[in-house]
Amino acid sequence: MRRLGELEAEIMDRFWRWRRPATVREIVDDLNRHRTLAYTTVTTVTGILFHKGHLTRTREGRIWLYRAAATREAYAAALMEDALGAGEDRTATLTRFVENLDAAGVAALRTALREAEHPKDTPSA
Repeated sequence: MRRLGELEAEIMDRFWRWRRPATVREIVDDLNRHRTLAYTTVTTVTGILFHKGHLTRTREGRIWLYRAAATREAYAAALMEDALGAGEDRTATLTRFVENLDAAGVAALRTALREAEHPKDTPSA
């Protein structure tokens, strides 16, 4: 998975923070609070994000409502998986990664490993 471009990341950040569907107009209005972007530019990039599979969309009358297809965490995990696959030796790659973690990162990794080994039971229907 390729890393998002600057404007793609800014647009996706809105969807991930808002956790709700939004229109291109809402995204443009929010982005324009910090810098000036043309509506057509944001429409084009939103369409690209949709075609790449980062966004889903539904029609509401004459407008499209977009929603993030996955969480920010799922996106980050996919990037990490791709980076891990870039090395020939997964163990060596992971070792180098862990060597660069601070104490909080190591603690988070330990927690993630425990949770992966013992997933929470799902309630039965």
